[in-house]
Amino acid sequence: MNNDTYLTIARLSEGLYKEKMSKFISFAIPVSAVEEAKEYIEKYQKKYYDARHVCWAYMLGHERTDYRSNDNGEPSGTAGKPILGQINSFGLTNILIVVIRYFGGIKLGTSGLIVAYREAAADAIRNNEIIECLVEDDLRIGFEYPFLNDVMRIVKEDNVTIISQYFDLDCDMTLRLRRSGIMRLRERLSKVESLRFI
Repeated sequence: MNNDTYLTIARLSEGLYKEKMSKFISFAIPVSAVEEAKEYIEKYQKKYYDARHVCWAYMLGHERTDYRSNDNGEPSGTAGKPILGQINSFGLTNILIVVIRYFGGIKLGTSGLIVAYREAAADAIRNNEIIECLVEDDLRIGFEYPFLNDVMRIVKEDNVTIISQYFDLDCDMTLRLRRSGIMRLRERLSKVESLRFI
């Protein structure tokens, strides 16, 4: 895999696992920030207030270094870790998985819990679509109006997305491009007269 792509899920999906009368309902949710993940966790905790446990794990960022998991009262390492383990085995990021457990009266034991949380998380992922996303960077430039055509030609040729633009005597643009193309773009733009990187 390139260092400027990552895998995530396309939409919200649900999964289910049943074991000895216990029911594990799982949700795989695309998220891009810790705050967003926390809001979803809170939402599911409120919605399933009658459940015995609401366990979760998330992974954020294309470098996959920002992650957390929570057992929510289950024996340590039996819920959050297996959920996170599934996120890792599918190589995903920008994802939150919440697993809600309704206790059926029969204890599953630690190995039973690990299997249940792992399978519930995997089911939610399998019911989704895994997509490859590009790591994109923004580049802000300023230049004088007479050089607008030069800039626009490069933007078009390099397939750059314009995020914002302001045209006056002095122009200001924010461009977005796949990370692997940024150096080349900077190089090409730096040859345009009056252009500066902001």
